[in-house]
Amino acid sequence: MPDAVVKHSDLGAALPLVARGKVRDLYAVDDHTLLFVATDRISAYDVILENGIPHKGSLLTLLSVHWFSVLSSSLPTLRTHLVSLEIPSVIPSELRGPLRNRSMQVRKLQIFPIEAIVRGYITGSAWKEYQTRGTVHGIPVPDGLQESQEFPGGPLYTPSTKAEAGENDENIHPSKAIELVGEKYASQIEQLSLTLYKTARDYARERGIIIADTKFEFGLDAATDEIVLVDEVLTPDSSRFWPASRYHIGAAQESFDKQYVRDWLTANGLKGQAGVSMPEEVIEKTEAKYREAFERLVGRTCDDALLSHDASSYIATAHV
Repeated sequence: MPDAVVKHSDLGAALPLVARGKVRDLYAVDDHTLLFVATDRISAYDVILENGIPHKGSLLTLLSVHWFSVLSSSLPTLRTHLVSLEIPSVIPSELRGPLRNRSMQVRKLQIFPIEAIVRGYITGSAWKEYQTRGTVHGIPVPDGLQESQEFPGGPLYTPSTKAEAGENDENIHPSKAIELVGEKYASQIEQLSLTLYKTARDYARERGIIIADTKFEFGLDAATDEIVLVDEVLTPDSSRFWPASRYHIGAAQESFDKQYVRDWLTANGLKGQAGVSMPEEVIEKTEAKYREAFERLVGRTCDDALLSHDASSYIATAHV
């Protein structure tokens, strides 16, 4: 596959740009629909790095579509924002190529201002907090846990704020989420997040991957007052994926996600700094990790998916 990196999308006058996030560019299709374009940008510690990861945006998009299919099959009442992988007809042919497999049309919804994090294992910021306070997001947890251990009482719902661009998300107690979105919606988001995590955890475990933690985002369908799963889902950008065959309690784990980039930044004193470019070795190893996660979870090769002219059908049937 060619290694061209798409760092920015430019649709000219075809569709109006709504926003650029850390990874995605959002365009308005109509009053009810957005076009999500996943670029190859990569961020760590809330800072976008100067160079990107080849094919990353396509892999994130196709893996999210796969998860939407898997989760909807297991949870028939689940609603997602996905409309289609079709490129809007108003986009001219000369702009369509770079969008294939990295864009999806989604429903425009009111987005809840929290990130619904579910942690099955104690690692990352949760481990750091536990070491100093004996809590995770202010939630008391049993004494004597070791790094990377599975929470003995089951996964924890540990939300965070959803920060504006350039600011950092803040870990919060579930009670704070109630203040931000209201008790009615907070309760539904918590229960749905835990259900989605458990469903995905079991699916991934059968394929040799431990989902240590993950982040969901939700919107509200104002017409029906229903919670809708939005954004990317269970990707290496939004989750920690560990190889089950090499899992061991008491230490940091190998991973199939951008933790490798975080570790490189930290080891080189670059954590949180702007204007950082990754060396080629880091880019290649990170792409390899994303590819392996995709292939294990989807059950087909990345190259076949990226070359497919009907990726939605390809992905949707991969888990059957």
